[in-house]
Amino acid sequence: MSKSFFIFLCLWCSLPLLGQKHTLSGTITDRSNGEKLLGVNIFIKGTTYGTSTNEYGFYSLTLPAGKYNVTVDFLGFEKIVEEIELKGNTHRNFKLQPEDIALEGIEVSANAIQKTNIRTPQMSVASIPIQTIKKLPVLVGEVDIIKSLQQLPGVSNAGEASSGFNVRGGAADQNLIMLDQATIFNASHLFGFLSIYNADAIRDMKLYKGGMPARYGGRISSVLDVYQKDGNNHQYSLTGGIGVLSSRLLAEGPIVKDRASFLIGGRASYAHLFLKLTNNSNSAYFYDLNTKLNYKINENNNLYLSGYFGRDVFDLSQTIKNSYGNALVNLRWNHIFDDQLFSNLSLIYSDYYYGLNVNIAEFQWDSGIRNFNLMYDFKHYLSDAFKVDYGIQGTYYNFIPGKITPVGNSSTITSKELPHKYALELGLYTDIEQKFTKDFTLSYGLRWSSFYHLGKRTMDVYRNDEAVVFNRQQLIYERATPIGQKTYKAGELINTFSFLEPRVSLSYAFDDNRSIKASYARMAQYLHLISNTSSPTPLDVWAPSDSFLKPQSSNQFALGYASNFKEGTYSLETEVFYKTVQNRLDYIDGANLLANESIEREVLAGHTRSLGWEFLLRKNTGKLTGWLSYTYSISKQQTPGRNDQETGINNGEWYNTPYDKPHNLSLTGSYALSPKWNISVVFTLQSGIPANYPVGKYKYFGVTVSNYSSRNLYRLPTYHRLDLSASYTPNPNKKWKSEWVFGVYNVYNRYNAASIYFRNNKETRQSEAVKLSLFGIVPSITYNFTF
Repeated sequence: MSKSFFIFLCLWCSLPLLGQKHTLSGTITDRSNGEKLLGVNIFIKGTTYGTSTNEYGFYSLTLPAGKYNVTVDFLGFEKIVEEIELKGNTHRNFKLQPEDIALEGIEVSANAIQKTNIRTPQMSVASIPIQTIKKLPVLVGEVDIIKSLQQLPGVSNAGEASSGFNVRGGAADQNLIMLDQATIFNASHLFGFLSIYNADAIRDMKLYKGGMPARYGGRISSVLDVYQKDGNNHQYSLTGGIGVLSSRLLAEGPIVKDRASFLIGGRASYAHLFLKLTNNSNSAYFYDLNTKLNYKINENNNLYLSGYFGRDVFDLSQTIKNSYGNALVNLRWNHIFDDQLFSNLSLIYSDYYYGLNVNIAEFQWDSGIRNFNLMYDFKHYLSDAFKVDYGIQGTYYNFIPGKITPVGNSSTITSKELPHKYALELGLYTDIEQKFTKDFTLSYGLRWSSFYHLGKRTMDVYRNDEAVVFNRQQLIYERATPIGQKTYKAGELINTFSFLEPRVSLSYAFDDNRSIKASYARMAQYLHLISNTSSPTPLDVWAPSDSFLKPQSSNQFALGYASNFKEGTYSLETEVFYKTVQNRLDYIDGANLLANESIEREVLAGHTRSLGWEFLLRKNTGKLTGWLSYTYSISKQQTPGRNDQETGINNGEWYNTPYDKPHNLSLTGSYALSPKWNISVVFTLQSGIPANYPVGKYKYFGVTVSNYSSRNLYRLPTYHRLDLSASYTPNPNKKWKSEWVFGVYNVYNRYNAASIYFRNNKETRQSEAVKLSLFGIVPSITYNFTF
């Protein structure tokens, strides 16, 4: 007995030696500028071992002891294959050399598009390389990340001149939009003409449409995660451009070579200067600033300080002046504990401001939202088959609904400030990626989120806790009359909400080129956007969840198939999805949203559902690259009565949401004629957005009153347009690189309807429909340079 036990003990103790493993880890950077590269593939030739770099260029791969051919592969860079012998934990950094554009031949590497990652369980991710985005034709030559993403399946625009976007039948305010981890509450310039993102300053971006990792929370439709460049730590460089609408300039370089760097970039528009030359007293312009400092303390510690500041200013004949914009600062510390554990600590401040000065009425209006955010995230690479992400996040909100101040001694306006609202949102999460076999990988996680609505605040009290009452005689909803008030002291807890948000996704690979994927995600949103449009505007007001505005929650399921074929030249992705949302706000008829201190008297809680099929076929390499994207989807909302006596909104029936677009087709192509000339084309075809039209009219005491149909029963005409651009690079291989971009937006001059309104014809006195269009054909020219 004792002898058998001794043999067993010896075998048990020798197992670690027989299967001893070591960790290969390090960072991967761009050799030309020192930028850390996200998503680089590192794999062991002839095995199933592999991984990719995280958001900060770090990788970790645990392997049995032995010799390996390590392959490092990333789009647009030369591949590295290196033999490494693992005798113990090994730290190895790689520097990738950007590929040169082939002067002759078929393959043009700089024109390539990333092929589909077959084996990763992550699905429903939309991403376009920044260099590809810069080649696409855009309105008046202004490169725009958000508008480029709208060419991918599942993503649609919120209006032709809007930077808002809708994902899989969700509202624009249900998207979490970030820049260097900071939340952006309004991502538009010039009321949506273009977005706040300066493509010259952006390193990487991803849009998660479904299957979101558990580290993301606070929104229920999508996550747009954008990172700025770190700054060139090898040499000084300038990048810029001069366009029809605006110009931009970005400078970067080393403070201490290979150790510390800076980045600073700015944009400004100047269309208002031309208005002044024509004696037009109106004015509209924007400016923004991107900054970043990067300091490498040692091999295991890095500090980053990044910031953004942007403003839009509108001046209508010096009678109404409007200003709005974002400001944010993020201080980050990256720390590598050991070869398997990486952490990131971030302290973030974000501020969105909206101001309106009305000289005629002599008053100033100010509103906004501020938040302070602390995030501590860990990535633990326990083995090649088992990786864990976990962390804690906390955000403190200060909501500023509005303050009105008299301007001038003759103003009749009385100073008034709507009470501030305060809240604290916490999140704990863990994400696990586990490879069970060579072909089957599962990612599963859980997020626990909680929301604390805090005083100082006075809230109205209503009979039966109903801020909206139903008039049974007229069959309409009306604002309830408060029966009292309750005051909460500063910091006193008013409401508490919490959710468990499970996430799971999986992939099964039939081989190296084909796989099926599935995902489920439950998400919660504690903030509500109070708006009278389907597209975000500067006047929108954010409000926290409270006794009447309950948190929104969503459940989304997705199933997809992915394939690379013809040796990665082509990729195919197709997915189906189904999403439900609870507690989606719906406005009663005649709702008053502007500067309303009691917004709970204007809304009821409903629910939405959306489903659809997405198709994406891409050509990844060669002189001709591009993709064909198609989405068929349905998005509907229902707000039934709270009891049998109430009719609900729209008689309790399902109706199309304002962002329901059943058909969405996009064809995008880019062709390299030569090293100097590149041609790009984009064709877009979409269903018209839902609309409300009058179906009759009647006279009431001599006043003509229009009778409208049920909600969103009709649609605007089908939307379609063709855009072209041609870029010319005179000296592609010289130190000073310049580029001319010639573009034509809406080539065949299609006047798409932005809205339709009705009026009486002056001659016939009959009612007529009038189409309002924003743009016909718009040519543009832009000059870009880098040195």
